Amino acid sequence: MGPGPPGDGAVPGSAAPGSAAPETDGAATETPGEGPALRGSPRSTAWSIARLAAALGVLVGVLLAAGLGNLLIFIVALVLIVVVHELGHYLTAKWSHMKVTEFFIGFGPRLWSIRRGETDYGVKPILAGAYVKIPGMTNLDEVDPADEMRTYRQKPFHRRILVASAGSIMHYVMAFVLALIAVAAFGVPSATQVKVAGFVKWPGHHETAAQLAGMKPGERIVAIDGKSISTTGEISQAIAARHGRPVSVVVTEAGHRSALRVQPVAGHTDGSTEVLGPGHGKTEWLIGVALNNAPLYVSKNPIEDVAWAGADVGHVTSATILGIGHVFSPGGISNLFHQVTSSTAAKKAAATPTKSERVMTVIGVARLATQAEKAGVYYFLSILIALNIVLGLMNMLPMLPLDGGHVAIAVYERIRTRRGHPYYQADAAKLLPVVYAFMAVLLVVIGSAVFLDITHPVANPFG
Repeated sequence: MGPGPPGDGAVPGSAAPGSAAPETDGAATETPGEGPALRGSPRSTAWSIARLAAALGVLVGVLLAAGLGNLLIFIVALVLIVVVHELGHYLTAKWSHMKVTEFFIGFGPRLWSIRRGETDYGVKPILAGAYVKIPGMTNLDEVDPADEMRTYRQKPFHRRILVASAGSIMHYVMAFVLALIAVAAFGVPSATQVKVAGFVKWPGHHETAAQLAGMKPGERIVAIDGKSISTTGEISQAIAARHGRPVSVVVTEAGHRSALRVQPVAGHTDGSTEVLGPGHGKTEWLIGVALNNAPLYVSKNPIEDVAWAGADVGHVTSATILGIGHVFSPGGISNLFHQVTSSTAAKKAAATPTKSERVMTVIGVARLATQAEKAGVYYFLSILIALNIVLGLMNMLPMLPLDGGHVAIAVYERIRTRRGHPYYQADAAKLLPVVYAFMAVLLVVIGSAVFLDITHPVANPFG
C-alpha cells in the first residue's frame, strides 16, 4: 500500500518510499554498566524518549537558527498529514479485526518505541513518511499459521477495500476540513482587489507621489476618478488617461474609506525601476506605488460554506486528475525530459508552472508552501488542500506498491472467484516485473523533478 516490496506486509505513508523495519530492530536497549534493558521497561522508555526529544530539538533548533521557521511549519504539517493517512489504515484494520504489528512515524533505526498489546508504536529519524504493518498484504507474506485468520488477505472483500483505500479517504477528509476552515475564516473569493504592497524608490525624492498624497501600505484602491478598480492594469490605464492631470483615488482600510488627490509625475520604467524625467522608452505617468492583485473575500452562511468547500475539493480533484494523466503520458514524459536536458525549456517552465504543467516534488512544494505562508494563511491552506488531494489520488493509482495496487488486486480476485468455489488469490510474484517497471518510471520522474526543483525552482506565484 505504498512504496516497498509487495509482500513485506507494510503500509507505508504517502509522503515518500519506505518499507517496514525488521522485527528485531530496537528489540532491546543497552544501558552502560547495567546490562540490556528490555523494550518497554521504564529505563528503556525514558532513554528512548530522551533520544527522540534530543533529535527533534536539534532539528527545530537548526531550522530556527537558519531562519527557516516557515519551513518548520510545513514539515510539521506534512508529518501530521502522513500520520493521519496511516491512522486511516490503522483504525480500519483494527475495526476489521486484522492484526497490526507496527505503527511507526519515519524510517531508519528506532529513536523511540513502545509496545501496547500486539502493536509496536514509535518514531524513526528519517521523517519522510510513516507506515502501518499488517501481516498478509499479499500471498508472498510469510505469516505464523496462528495469525493467518487475522491477516489482510483472509478478510472479506469490502474490508480489504476499506483498509487499502482508508489512507486516501483520510486525505480527502483533511482536504475538505481545510477548505471548510478557509472559507469559514476568510470567506469565498468572489473577485479581485488591488492592494498597496509598498512604494517604489525615486532617486532624489524622499517620497513618491502616492506617499505625498497620504497613501499607506496595506490600503486597498477601490476607485479612480469615480471608476471602480479591481486590477493593477485598470489603475495604469486610469492614470494614463489623465495625461498628467491629478487623479482622485479612493482607498479603504479596515472598512474606512479615504479620498486622495494624487499628482502623477512623468517618467519611464525599466523593469521594476521607475526613473523620473526623460529616459529611454515610452514616457509614462507614475505615482510610485507597488501594487498586487489579491482575492476579495465574501462571507457566506454555514450551509454555503460546506457547499463551497465540497465544490473546491471537486475542482482541485478534476485539475489534479488531468495533471497526473499528463505527467505519465508520452507527451508529459517527453516534456519533462526536454526540461531536464534544456536549460531554456526548464527556465520557461519554471516561469509559468501552471501553463507548462511543471512537475514538483516535496522540495518544490516545501518552497511553495513557505512562500504561501508569507503571503497569508489562506494561501498556505490552499497549498495543503492541493497537497492532500495529490497524495490521495497518487496513492490510488492501480499499481503495487501503492494503495491502489492492493485495491486493484482485491477487485481482480473478486472477479476471478466463482460462486461456490474457494476464494481466488492472486499471485503477487507474477506482478513483480510490472511493479519494477512502474517503479523505474516513477523514480525517473521523481529524480528529474527533484533536479528541476533544485536547479530551476518555480517562480513565486504569491510575490
